[in-house]
Amino acid sequence: MSAGFIRRPAARGKVIAAARSWLGTPYHDQQSVRGVGCDCLGLARGIWREVVGPEPFPIPPYSRDWGETGPVEVLADGARSCMIELRTADPPPGALLMFRMRARAIAKHVGILTDVETMIHARERLGVIEEPFTRSWRRRLAFAFLYPQPRRR
Repeated sequence: MSAGFIRRPAARGKVIAAARSWLGTPYHDQQSVRGVGCDCLGLARGIWREVVGPEPFPIPPYSRDWGETGPVEVLADGARSCMIELRTADPPPGALLMFRMRARAIAKHVGILTDVETMIHARERLGVIEEPFTRSWRRRLAFAFLYPQPRRR
């Protein structure tokens, strides 16, 4: 366990407010700078920095291939090491959602649930947007996590 956070959930309102502060940020692969550019993981990382503190480990380069397959859920395993895992049946607002974009592929897309019916995520050509959490998105949901609370200094 990192000295920077504890395994109690961060305030959901704080997570959602942080996510909404990224709305309109342009899409930029493997970046995480609010107002300048980010991809979906960059959005999740930026929210971490705002809500929890310094990132717990560096993110290595990753492929953009949503059809990537393999025996290891790299993104989920990374989140599992520092976040609070939830059942995917009914994640609460403020949860980080991970999606499999193709059947039998590993989870490669993330978003933040802002309400039971809406989510924020970064989309190529659209940037960071808030849109309905539709049946199509729900079918692709593979993992859900909560951000932890920062440790008091």
